[in-house]
Amino acid sequence: MTLEQLRIFIAVAEQQHMTRAASGLNLTQSAASAAIAALETRYDVKLFDRVGRGIALTQAGRDFLDEARAVVTRARAAAKALDDLAGLKRGALSIAVSQTIGNYWLPPRLLDFQRTYPGIELQIAIANTEQVAIAVREGRADLGLVEGDVDDCSLASHRIDGDSLAIVVGKRHPWVGQTRISASKLTTTGWVLRERGSGTRSMFEAALHNAGVDPSHLDVRLELPSNEAIRTAVECSDYATAISDLVVAPSLAAATLHRVRFDLPRRSFFVLRHKEHSNGRAVNALLKSLQAE
Repeated sequence: MTLEQLRIFIAVAEQQHMTRAASGLNLTQSAASAAIAALETRYDVKLFDRVGRGIALTQAGRDFLDEARAVVTRARAAAKALDDLAGLKRGALSIAVSQTIGNYWLPPRLLDFQRTYPGIELQIAIANTEQVAIAVREGRADLGLVEGDVDDCSLASHRIDGDSLAIVVGKRHPWVGQTRISASKLTTTGWVLRERGSGTRSMFEAALHNAGVDPSHLDVRLELPSNEAIRTAVECSDYATAISDLVVAPSLAAATLHRVRFDLPRRSFFVLRHKEHSNGRAVNALLKSLQAE
């Protein structure tokens, strides 16, 4: 059994698809299949069921997945310890981030970091807040950056300055041109919102509670897992949304969306790390860079 075989097994298990997993690892489909077959043959155990064109973990595969992840996590920790000896001349840093941060806030800051530390390889995964917290907790990410506070006793959370939420509507919406709307009007229109579990949705619902509005009374017509999809849907409809001002700035400038005057609080972003995992030099360097920003 090799670390490469374990990495391939984990990728296939997470993707539930041999070709997609191989592509993500920059391998051929035949190389990924051979690695899985070698494990199954060597230990005389079936890890996957082939169902039509798809695959699914067997019970043995599910039991083995946690062990495989633990071994790969420990191997990564050992590699990082050696990388630290190189004084940040080389190394890798795995970061899981929520959508608004990953698509809008973080990229220019990562470019600044790479100009200072060109030998540090940055691996970025974008998910929602809950998924980011899970990745940090399970050791699949060294750091997490999310838009909502996370209640997880295994994680340490550090607050940094973030963005503001804005209520925006398309140019056909009756709220266009109104100077300000009251809280009671929020329940009189249809809404397109992020999915539950996202930092944007949680922040908006908390703001509604503070304004005396029950979020369950909103007429939510559509839930979408992408900021870009929400922006497009609202631009071509008579619905409203609450979304980061970073996301809609180009649309506001182009007048394809209009901001509705309703006070929403500025929100912080949160840096997550595992309490029991020591910070490497690359992690500390990135934290220092983000805090200085």
